[in-house]
Amino acid sequence: MLSQPISVTFDIGGGRMVTIETGKLARQADGAVTVRQGNCIILATVVANKDPKEGQDFFPLSVDYQEKFASAGRIPGSFFKREARLNDYEILTSRLVDRALRPLFPEDYFCDVQVLISLVSSDYEVMPDALACLAASAALAVSDIPIKEIISEVRIGRVDGQLVVNPSRTELEKASMEFLIAATDKNLMMVEGEAAECSEEDLVKALTLAHDAVRVQIKAQEELRAKAGVTGKRDYKKPEVNEELQQKVIAFTKDRIYQISRAGSSKHERSDAYDLLKDELIASLGEEATDADKKLAKKYYHDLQWEVVRNMILDDRIRLDGRQLDQVRPLAMEVDPLPTPHGSALFTRGETQSLTTVTLGTPLDEVLVESAAKSYDSKFFLHYNFPPFSTGEVKMMRGQSRREVGHGNLAMRSLKKMMPGNDYPYTVRVVSDILESNGSSSMATVCAGSLALMDAGVPFPKHVSGVAMGLITRPADGKYAILTDILGDEDHLGDMDFKVTGTREGICGVQMDIKVDGLSMDTMREALEQARKGRLHILEAMYGCMPAAREDVKPHAPRMVKIFIDKEFIGAVIGPQGKIIQEIQRETGTTINLEEVGNFGEVSIFSPAKEGLDKAVSWIKGIVAQPEVGSVYEAKVKSVMPYGAFVEFLPGKQGLLHISEVSHKRLETLEGVLKEGDSVKVKLIGLDQKTGKFKLSRKVLIPKPEAAGAGARPAGGAQDQQQ
Repeated sequence: MLSQPISVTFDIGGGRMVTIETGKLARQADGAVTVRQGNCIILATVVANKDPKEGQDFFPLSVDYQEKFASAGRIPGSFFKREARLNDYEILTSRLVDRALRPLFPEDYFCDVQVLISLVSSDYEVMPDALACLAASAALAVSDIPIKEIISEVRIGRVDGQLVVNPSRTELEKASMEFLIAATDKNLMMVEGEAAECSEEDLVKALTLAHDAVRVQIKAQEELRAKAGVTGKRDYKKPEVNEELQQKVIAFTKDRIYQISRAGSSKHERSDAYDLLKDELIASLGEEATDADKKLAKKYYHDLQWEVVRNMILDDRIRLDGRQLDQVRPLAMEVDPLPTPHGSALFTRGETQSLTTVTLGTPLDEVLVESAAKSYDSKFFLHYNFPPFSTGEVKMMRGQSRREVGHGNLAMRSLKKMMPGNDYPYTVRVVSDILESNGSSSMATVCAGSLALMDAGVPFPKHVSGVAMGLITRPADGKYAILTDILGDEDHLGDMDFKVTGTREGICGVQMDIKVDGLSMDTMREALEQARKGRLHILEAMYGCMPAAREDVKPHAPRMVKIFIDKEFIGAVIGPQGKIIQEIQRETGTTINLEEVGNFGEVSIFSPAKEGLDKAVSWIKGIVAQPEVGSVYEAKVKSVMPYGAFVEFLPGKQGLLHISEVSHKRLETLEGVLKEGDSVKVKLIGLDQKTGKFKLSRKVLIPKPEAAGAGARPAGGAQDQQQ
């Protein structure tokens, strides 16, 4: 017999009710819940192995968020017509949940944990990614898996100047600020989002509102857990502890770790010195040491290294590479290092380097962004590549990792804020190849991308730069250190890693992971202010390298123009079965895309050469142009008759040039004067109101013989024939 489900309902604001339910679905999982708002229903399950794998020394957590297309009454567009690998949106949502959940587990917990989150019913106005973390946390809360705290996550948007918790999809489309924030009851855990140049104080206000909203959701989870009768968490096997060995490690390596850390050496020199010391440590244990002892000694060594470096930074106020806490590493940058791409830039900050290119394409190059609720074409996208040689490693190349997707998305969102609007005709692809990495390559991508976009002639109004910040705290005495432009090692040993991008005027993007308890808003403000100064320092160097965007695309870049025509002329431009538009493309060597937008036709014309572009524009303008009496046109002779010539003076518009209107001299025939294919200037002198036929004249454009002066040639002479 099925058990009765248990549920809790709460209001997230504005009468929008959210229900968390357990006990009905997926009952063999360690924890399973559904979260519902409107017609949006998310199923989250969590299962953990009872024991860690033999020799496991890390926490293997996997989080997968997937949207079932049936949830929105749709069939996937792939060849196999089924959900396959996660798309970028699903990967990004999975990362948001993973980053929030991971710090919840004890540091000595090494059992495999799998969190699966599925959108099973879709509501167009409800953004499911804002509910995914709530569902995952609730599934953990009603299980016996040993988590330290309950969390949740909300989206904060600024809509019409007001901060809104979990705005609807329609509201989000006009939001000037959007942040996803995860938190426990006491502490912020994760922040990710973008803004249209918001201030640091605006971000702090959003974080404060988000934390209040999260506390409501945590309270609901605690109530659900109590109703489900979950009173304790399972025991698990703790890692082996050997205090005597730990003391040996400390005595042998502590002082030397400190000396290596203070040397201010490069990444590889420092790493080699650490590795050499570790080898000496293992050798000092003697031949009687077991493999287990050696493995444990290495763990204690790395733990001690973490502690020594943190204390050095806090007490001595110096860093691993010898910099001051707020100092940015040396900068080097150049634009146009590659001759063939439409735009390129090389940006180097210390031991981090990005080679970024920009490619300009047509509307046919737009990328399809697909989710269960909505699919759309994006004309600006960024791809980030992190090859193993950038860190001096050898690894298998098996496609883009989740990390690459996440870092690329942060850079794309930051640069997107300065991109021109939908009237910009090009599709723009930015590719960042990381050639060297020691500290935030995603921020190097933002800087290189901004330079490359300006180099490509994209009307990019302001430079966007980014800087990665770190924080180290010591609760015992309240000391803390905020680090600007962190190294890879400082990222690993720090309590907070946050990346801030923006212009001189404000913040464009944020990605933040906080690992410390009790981070005050005053400390957050101080960190944001230090990040602002670092960002401005980098911006000054970028403006020195590339003050403004090129006024035009490069000579070898494709040319594109967008024109708008009245809706009634769309058929005339396309022609029967596409005959006209195909002819234009064939004759001019262009690619033309025509869409109906409201009461207009939006015509995008793409050409590798300016000459073909101008010819196609004139052709289309001629089709949609209304003939005006008194206007002069360059006409083409289509056929010659005994009584005159039929000429096409505008695309698709022909008229009779009567033999009497060809010359001031009376002509018996047009032979030798006009032939099919000739170009001739004509003037529209009238329109027959009954028949709609056009009256054209050539002779009115030719000076009369008596007005040509003495020595003027007869009207029917060579001069007349050349005209």
